[in-house]
Amino acid sequence: MKTIIVTGASSGIGRATAELFLAQGWTVGILARSADKLQEIAATRANAIPLVADVTVPEAVARGFSEFIAQTGRLDVLFNNAGIFAPGGTIDEIALEDWYNSVNVNLNGMFLCARAAFAAMRAQTPQGGRIINNGSIAAHVPRPNSVHYSATKHAITGLTRSLSLDGRGFGIACGQIDIGNARTPMVQGLVDDALAAGRTPDPTMDVDDAARSVLHMAELPPEANVQFMTVMATTMPYIGRG
Repeated sequence: MKTIIVTGASSGIGRATAELFLAQGWTVGILARSADKLQEIAATRANAIPLVADVTVPEAVARGFSEFIAQTGRLDVLFNNAGIFAPGGTIDEIALEDWYNSVNVNLNGMFLCARAAFAAMRAQTPQGGRIINNGSIAAHVPRPNSVHYSATKHAITGLTRSLSLDGRGFGIACGQIDIGNARTPMVQGLVDDALAAGRTPDPTMDVDDAARSVLHMAELPPEANVQFMTVMATTMPYIGRG
């Protein structure tokens, strides 16, 4: 049976992805801070393993990954997804607390989870696995007033490239999915903000389309890897945005 840990699995892209993998018969470690939401998912799926952890806390991440591997015996895939979008503004308007929180969740949290997955995949027999980092359209072109989010997502691209290179000797593939405007609560908030300001919001797409893209990346054989994938609402601004 194939195994995956999905971080940020309690809502948004993480939850949609976790539910798709569960429906496909994978054993899924659903990792997030919200125990209630994880139990809600696990209540209907015997192949879901709730892992209550804050991705910014090294001990919590290590404990969550250890719990999962103790139950499954191995980790085939990590979908490194947990992230936040703090209140926006120009750089002088963004609160330092929001900058630090963005870096802590979007970069440090993804580093800690990738680190735990890499160590597990390196140590297991047979050796290897796959790490899929959730970047963003913002990893290439920023939306306005998002320097904190954009900077962390650009950093994820560097993380992806380094992991892809360093994982070669251990059978560990790493790729990145950059998703544009999947309809999640976070994106809906941006839509609501645009409407409130009298602007036309960007087009969106069904979050399940993003989840299916992650599944495609995860199901590739070891000798194949999607290094970077962009999946987005067809008519949203992208080339030339910003």
